[in-house]
Amino acid sequence: MADSVPLAVIVLTFLFAGFVKGVVGFGLPSVALAVLTAVIGLHPAMALLLMPSLMTNLWQACQGGHFRKILRRVWPFLLVATLTVWVGAQALRRVDVWVLSALLGVLLVAYALVGLRGPRIRIRPAWEMWAGPLLGAVNGVLTGLTGSFVFPGVLYLQAIGLPRDSLVQAMGLLFTTSTIGLTLALGSQELLTAQLGLLSAAGVVPAVVGMMLGQKVRHRIAEGHFRQVFLMALLLLGLYIVFTSF
Repeated sequence: MADSVPLAVIVLTFLFAGFVKGVVGFGLPSVALAVLTAVIGLHPAMALLLMPSLMTNLWQACQGGHFRKILRRVWPFLLVATLTVWVGAQALRRVDVWVLSALLGVLLVAYALVGLRGPRIRIRPAWEMWAGPLLGAVNGVLTGLTGSFVFPGVLYLQAIGLPRDSLVQAMGLLFTTSTIGLTLALGSQELLTAQLGLLSAAGVVPAVVGMMLGQKVRHRIAEGHFRQVFLMALLLLGLYIVFTSF
């Protein structure tokens, strides 16, 4: 089914996902996974997001001017989050895909609810050396299982109190390293075919165009309002994936 998915679906999905990422600094994998999983299933959706995610997140990770400072602070978290992707991916061929799809839906719902109504969490600097690797491991395993990079990784980066620009750049670093880990993990599970690789590459241009458009309108709209709409849409997509998985 993945091989016959219309190119227009890929283009429009990544154009919109890139736009969301351009406005709020995240959301491309979540949006693309939610839409494509509903259309073609989880495994091919995970493969299709690799190239657009890598290119846009690498771009984001290199912007901001805080690369070395961020890396010195969060490298234990990033390292563990990347290495443990392989652990989660080992279950891709052993667990029924409906279970993994439902798990993705649950993660999207949880992330949306925390963003909409959740309490403000703070992690003290003294806790970072153990909290970073612990939450990094959880994030990596869930990335390997579902292809979603955001939970609980983004919450951790928010909780350690990074300034806005540093937070956006740190998310880019997390998503970049997680994408690399996921690419290697899917390849080891023989879930990344040449056809899916070509289709993934086709999503790069619309993702980049969407991201550039999103960055241009970032200062013209109320980001907080857009974020609320985005999280509500993610909540509904997550619920849809959960209910259609059974």
